[in-house]
Amino acid sequence: MSSSAAAPLNDGRVQDRIENYSQFWKKDLQKEEDKDNKNRLDQYTDVVNGYYDGATGLYEYAWSQSFHFSRFYKGEAFLASLARHEHYLASQMCLRPGLRVLDVGCGVGGPAREIAQFSDAEIVGLNNNDYQIHRARKYTQKMGLQNQVTFVKGDFMKLSEQFGENSFDAVYAIEATVHAPSFEGVYGEIFKVLKPGGVFGVYEWVMTDDWDPSIPTHKELAHRIELGSGIPEMRPMSAARDALTSVGFTIEHQEDLADRPDAIPWYYPLEGDIRKAQTFWDYFTVWRMGKSGQFVSHNAMWLMEKVGLLPKGTYDVGESLKVAGEALVAGGQTKLFTPMYLVVSRKPKA
Repeated sequence: MSSSAAAPLNDGRVQDRIENYSQFWKKDLQKEEDKDNKNRLDQYTDVVNGYYDGATGLYEYAWSQSFHFSRFYKGEAFLASLARHEHYLASQMCLRPGLRVLDVGCGVGGPAREIAQFSDAEIVGLNNNDYQIHRARKYTQKMGLQNQVTFVKGDFMKLSEQFGENSFDAVYAIEATVHAPSFEGVYGEIFKVLKPGGVFGVYEWVMTDDWDPSIPTHKELAHRIELGSGIPEMRPMSAARDALTSVGFTIEHQEDLADRPDAIPWYYPLEGDIRKAQTFWDYFTVWRMGKSGQFVSHNAMWLMEKVGLLPKGTYDVGESLKVAGEALVAGGQTKLFTPMYLVVSRKPKA
């Protein structure tokens, strides 16, 4: 499928991309071949956009406007945890007023708005998905932050072409650059648009150092995460580390935050066990992730798609999200996967 053959909807989504998303994977993931992986990497734009055209509304309904995970303190509300995770990255990067900051893969702008309010920096959100950009601008206008937080369409593999070199004081990415066809490619572009001495902070999705692709169950776990999360290829933590240094960054701090001995694991909302909800309002979030919540929402999606209220293919993307939820919990429990490999790197001044 090519983007040029796709049919646009009036809200920025593209019908063909949603319908064809699941065709990038074999239904039996054990039959995946190298050519399937190469096809996803070659067509990463269609893979990622097809996924988010179908999944964005589901993310907002079931999760929030911040499409990422976070650590939890005991008794901490879900939304408070997400905000703290964003604040932590901003503080590690020392973001402050007067800095021009690029958010790579900004989603619908939840983290950009939160970090802008927290740091008073100027945030530019980059996204290649028209539907998400439309929603991000609407939410930002509603909050009165449109003069501080702006959104542009672009490919994070072509940042220097769009913005020019040495354009930003800081760049961050929250669980977004995993969608790139290569870490070297996207990190290299981030390096170019940073001013000398500029800082790059990232929460990266990676398989941990315990993951071994030669073990069939390990490899299948990575494939399930890919299918359910719109990721062309999951890579090991070492690949992110090596890519950062190979493109020229100096790593100042790195840590797998998921490896901290937290009493409440980062993946607990995905387990769907309402007994683990931290606050009263979190019961609703956790319920949506559980079997009864999924039964209600997924059958509602099926019906809405049949009567034309949702684009065709949305239900299939929703089914992929169920695969993702189970795989991410399994990855977290076995510590083979982390969504929060934190790396703070700097572009040398000379």
